[in-house]
Amino acid sequence: MTTPTTEPAIIVAGDTISWLRSLADFPATSGWTLKYRLLNASAKIEITAGASGADHLVQIPAATSKDYPAGAYDWTAWVEAGAERLTVASSRMIVKPNLATLNTYDGRSDARKSLEALQAAYQTYITGGNAHVAEYEIAGRRMKFHSAVEILNQIEYWQNKVNAEDRAARIASGQKPKNKIRVRF
Repeated sequence: MTTPTTEPAIIVAGDTISWLRSLADFPATSGWTLKYRLLNASAKIEITAGASGADHLVQIPAATSKDYPAGAYDWTAWVEAGAERLTVASSRMIVKPNLATLNTYDGRSDARKSLEALQAAYQTYITGGNAHVAEYEIAGRRMKFHSAVEILNQIEYWQNKVNAEDRAARIASGQKPKNKIRVRF
């Protein structure tokens, strides 16, 4: 297996992860060390590359990556030699969960969760027997329900978001999008 020469955009917790960075201006043979920090609102991951000749080799064993919390991270890479420190790259990386070790997992996007919740709310609205009640007040506390039209507008909004996600996922996996219109003359 060939070692990638760039940072991965996506890694999976629990996998063995490696990449090789060649930094001509900051070779490992001149004492430069390459370091990474991945950061999001709830976690921080620190990585230090080792030397592979003049290049910098990142090797993360599965036993280490298994503890990486899933999520989207902003990362920065820098080199250090003595008292010198210089940033050399930054970007974003996704850490996917290790599904092989999970008992439960909800991989739905926020858009899909919102859509499904709204569809359930609409179903309750139309079958609940109180579809005609727009609002009520008891002991000075008022409750106002969304109308069917308002719920349907939200369903349409989130359905469009989910459709866009599905299209992007099909394209990313090499499939053709399903939004073709066929016309016969």
